[in-house]
Amino acid sequence: MAKKEETISLIDTFSEFKELKNIDRTTMVSVLEESFRSVIAKMFGTDENYDVIVNPDKGDFEIWRNREVVADEDLTNPNMQISLSEAQKIDASYEVGEEVTDEVIFAKFGRRAILNLRQTLASKILELEKDSIYNKYIDKVGTIINAEVYQIWKKEMLLLDDEGNELLLPKTEQIPSDFYRKGETARAVVARVDNKNNNPKIILSRTSPVFLQRLFEMEVPEINDGLITIKKIARIPGERAKIAVESYDDRIDPVGACVGVKGSRIHGIVRELRNENIDVINYTSNISLFIQRALSPAKISSIRLNEEEKKAEVFLKPEEVSLAIGKGGLNIKLASMLTEYTIDVFRELDESVADEDIYLDEFRDEIDGWVIDAIKAIGIDTAKAVLNAPREMLIEKTDLEEETVDEVIRILKSEFEESEN
Repeated sequence: MAKKEETISLIDTFSEFKELKNIDRTTMVSVLEESFRSVIAKMFGTDENYDVIVNPDKGDFEIWRNREVVADEDLTNPNMQISLSEAQKIDASYEVGEEVTDEVIFAKFGRRAILNLRQTLASKILELEKDSIYNKYIDKVGTIINAEVYQIWKKEMLLLDDEGNELLLPKTEQIPSDFYRKGETARAVVARVDNKNNNPKIILSRTSPVFLQRLFEMEVPEINDGLITIKKIARIPGERAKIAVESYDDRIDPVGACVGVKGSRIHGIVRELRNENIDVINYTSNISLFIQRALSPAKISSIRLNEEEKKAEVFLKPEEVSLAIGKGGLNIKLASMLTEYTIDVFRELDESVADEDIYLDEFRDEIDGWVIDAIKAIGIDTAKAVLNAPREMLIEKTDLEEETVDEVIRILKSEFEESEN
């Protein structure tokens, strides 16, 4: 009787496990039945003549074996057959050829069978649990979730959702100024679900452009309703972002709707992104105009496009150049990301200065050839083009040392000063 109780308590254990791990009743009954059948098949070579009945409400189960009645001398397989004399001990009316169904007490199979059942069940439940997590989160990729910070490591954070599932927020997917303590709630977008060797890993992100897009969808009803569409996003997480929006209703100003009265709608997003500056601009399919808007707040004088190579040469008044480039080159970098064009910025030539230009190759006696080649490689091949290009851009694009660029500028400037004199 003790063994019977032990087996029943086994079912109780997994019944509790079912509630804890959120596996539905139908699936659990199926898993229990499969597990019993697996153990029976291992012991007897087949489970086809067994009926397994699981009752999850009562937390118990029944196993019934079906055997054919054969003459005593014809008994060859005690698992599939029962002798006539044994059958008549159960019921005297049994005859050869009939089927006898009797209950099997699982506990009588021994401790090894019970242990085998435990292991089989545990394995199947773990597999189900992994499938459940994968299926839940594969459908959530691209959506924002809130989760509790459970553990903080050097390279990633472990978070738990409201069902206790583990989620990972790698350091590379965190905004540089993010700071969390254990127990706090973090908001992020589900970036991807890795499922290597049936071991799902849910990866979150706060640096993804999708995270910024979802935040706007939550804060701006017109985007959620489909009246305004987010066309392009460029982000340097924690620093600055540019977002291009378009309205399908002429009565709605898409930029104004996204920013809100006195910035009411965008403030919450900026705070969530650790004070990331967000520029909202009107999208247009006119690439020249789109580049001009992307370089805002700088005002462009003229622009020269090479659509095949996706390059743009932008000319501005000297005082506008620093605005176009932005602090640390962020503005021009984001404008390039947003428009998908390589943007080169040049100072506008003063028309009153009508000096003839000079090709860089003519300076090879004063400037090292490899330096000239590095400058020509970025599409600048004359002295005035160098002098009209921003110093910061020359340093970044040519990959030359600051001192080298400054020396080139000094030599070229002195050439024109001599000409004037």
